[in-house]
Amino acid sequence: MSRPPLSGLRIIELAGIGPGPFAGMMLADHGAEVIRIERIGSGKAGPEVAPDKDILLRSRKTIELDLKNPASQEVLLDLVRKADGLIEGFRPGVIERLGLGPDFLHAANPRLVIGRMTGWGQTGPMAHMAGHDLNYIAISGALHGVGRKGEKPVVPLNLFGDFGGGGMVLAFGMLAALHHAKATGEGQVVDAAMTDGSALLTAMIQTFRQIGIWQDDRGVNLLDGGAHFYDTYETKDGKYVSIGAIEPQFYARLLDLLGLTDDPAYARQMEAGDWDQMRDGLTRIFRTRTRDEWDELLMGSDACYAPVLSLTEAPDHPHNTARGTFTTAGGIVQPGPAPRYSRSPTVPPEMFQNRLDTDDVLAEIGYDTDRIRRLRDEGAIS
Repeated sequence: MSRPPLSGLRIIELAGIGPGPFAGMMLADHGAEVIRIERIGSGKAGPEVAPDKDILLRSRKTIELDLKNPASQEVLLDLVRKADGLIEGFRPGVIERLGLGPDFLHAANPRLVIGRMTGWGQTGPMAHMAGHDLNYIAISGALHGVGRKGEKPVVPLNLFGDFGGGGMVLAFGMLAALHHAKATGEGQVVDAAMTDGSALLTAMIQTFRQIGIWQDDRGVNLLDGGAHFYDTYETKDGKYVSIGAIEPQFYARLLDLLGLTDDPAYARQMEAGDWDQMRDGLTRIFRTRTRDEWDELLMGSDACYAPVLSLTEAPDHPHNTARGTFTTAGGIVQPGPAPRYSRSPTVPPEMFQNRLDTDDVLAEIGYDTDRIRRLRDEGAIS
């Protein structure tokens, strides 16, 4: 049987929360051996999240080290010498102050790819400021476009910065640099900043703006809730449905199913000045039936329709169950892995666990039981 596509890669992950672990999860899901280094006695992966309950930490081995202890630092270096990459998500300068900066790590392993995940990046006038997803997407332009016309920007889930523009871009950058290292023998640093990544995600919208088909304001454009045919609507039972009928043939199908084909009020689809009036009409129509009743009418059509599901409902939707979009492992319902491959498997669900494997990990790099015991006596490992 074929192995997962990243089998054979070994990645060291210095413990953090959010986008760094997400990048580690992506690599681990697809076969990389990811060894997470936690602080001794940390006992948890993030705020109020036990490691065995944190989806972002699945498919890992974990060891606990005190990186301020010289003996622990030597353990880290031994791991680095036999690794392909390392991920860290501290603020700029933190690992340098520990004596574990890129120059030090590359002296131990010149082929090492070091992925550095930050909000503002390693350089720039804001690099050393505190911040979170909302701040990073604010200066990239991404936040400005999210919200209703005439209202303030809406706080989105932390998907643009932390995960789309952060962890996913870091995972891509790691793989690109690993490919380079394999070809040249040269490691390097991947500077993944959420400001850069979330700006990158606006590429299409920036294109639309610069060719004159996008207004630099929120809630008045084709894809930001300005158009009546690309919006969400409340149903009779207080739930919501989504409509995305952009193309004329799909819009025509939507009007047909809603009984509006001959209504002149809806004839000029792209007349932005009439969008609010047409939205008001659709709002009244969608409130006449429950979400399940709209499913019966619109599901399976080309009206570009889908019900808006909650996080609780999504795993049980027939399409998601048919594709295995969600998996239950260790009693935890979790999304992924994604994407899928025609030949290579991803990591099986039984591997979706985060284990404290200090002795096993050290044995794999050649430590015998006496050395492991001495390190434990010195407080260098848990």
